[in-house]
Amino acid sequence: MDVSSIQSLYGATPVTSSETKVNADTGFQSMLNSVMSLLEDTNSQIQQAHKEEVAFQLGETDNTHDLMIAEQKANIALQYTVAVRDRVLEAYQQIMQMQV
Repeated sequence: MDVSSIQSLYGATPVTSSETKVNADTGFQSMLNSVMSLLEDTNSQIQQAHKEEVAFQLGETDNTHDLMIAEQKANIALQYTVAVRDRVLEAYQQIMQMQV
């Protein structure tokens, strides 16, 4: 059925797609960058805590307050990273169980 003659009667313009295509690689790259940033931040927190521990053990500092703060920051960062990892693995498992 040809509807082009009907469209001209009402002054309608042809329907065109103005949607922009979302590149799947862009979404993956964004997620990958976020995960890498999280891992780098966690690693730096752990390294800072390790430096504080070594300085305390060598007697270079006697400030246990800074040591405990660094330890807790590293612990929280590691717990957060593990929680994110668990959620990503759970999402992956759900995707793999989907019927195509």
